[in-house]
Amino acid sequence: MIQVKRLGHATFSTPDLDRQTDYWTHVMGLSLVDRSPKRAILASKLGQESVVLETADYADLQRIAFQVAPGTDLKALAQKLQKEGVASDRQSDPTPGVADCLTFTDPKGTTVEIFADCRFHKRDASEGGVNPLKIGHVASRVNDVQKVAKFYQEFLGFRVSDWLGDHFVFMRCGIEHHTVNFVQYETQRLHHVAFEVKDWAAIHHACEVLTRNEIQLVWGPLRHIVGHNVAAYHRNSDDLRIECYCEMDIMADEELGYWQPRPWHEEMPLRPKKWPKETWRSAWGFGSFGTFPGYP
Repeated sequence: MIQVKRLGHATFSTPDLDRQTDYWTHVMGLSLVDRSPKRAILASKLGQESVVLETADYADLQRIAFQVAPGTDLKALAQKLQKEGVASDRQSDPTPGVADCLTFTDPKGTTVEIFADCRFHKRDASEGGVNPLKIGHVASRVNDVQKVAKFYQEFLGFRVSDWLGDHFVFMRCGIEHHTVNFVQYETQRLHHVAFEVKDWAAIHHACEVLTRNEIQLVWGPLRHIVGHNVAAYHRNSDDLRIECYCEMDIMADEELGYWQPRPWHEEMPLRPKKWPKETWRSAWGFGSFGTFPGYP
């Protein structure tokens, strides 16, 4: 019905807007493109909007924005949603880079924003921070993983990349292994948000940036088995789990149906599959900081 093309940006609530704005700019290296007393909008230094911060009493994911094909008729999408019993609204100028979007609520209560056209902000040539290429994926804890996965398949055009047991699903909208993840939990909230960096050296750099800012890694560096991305995780001052990653599996051609072969793959060719529950552990062991309590 709706064919999502990419993850645009994610909106997080925060009880300390100033502190979080400082974290996202000076630690993560995003560029502040708009600021008001209760809101901050940040983009990658390449100019794509990535994170929106809004004041609240707690920290969590509030909205997630996806781009569809440029020129798509949002009114027509709204009519299709209505026929399927999904109520939606239109919003003008939700961010400086997006003039028009369609909004509705997914089964876990997160507001989904769909936009067709956007503009890049001016490239920021300054140095400093982790400096990710883009926001890569958002993972959420949900009460009913099957229900949420079905919604993202049927209404947003996502494809299932892999299952981890029966409780953790990885879904893609483009060539990369996953853009959204959903994992079964009693309490619904953000699981983690991930940012792509350009290579292994950038992971090393990210770890050094975190160390200089007295932020400890909570897991990694490691290579995941599901998706095979090299990753390092930390928590920011709002206790949100942040992943920096590179080398994620890609499916360059959906008709071929397998992940582009890599030396570290367990099978050749490697296709989407259901992995055993314990497969969340690192391909390199438990990672340099032991097990990751509460993961997945």
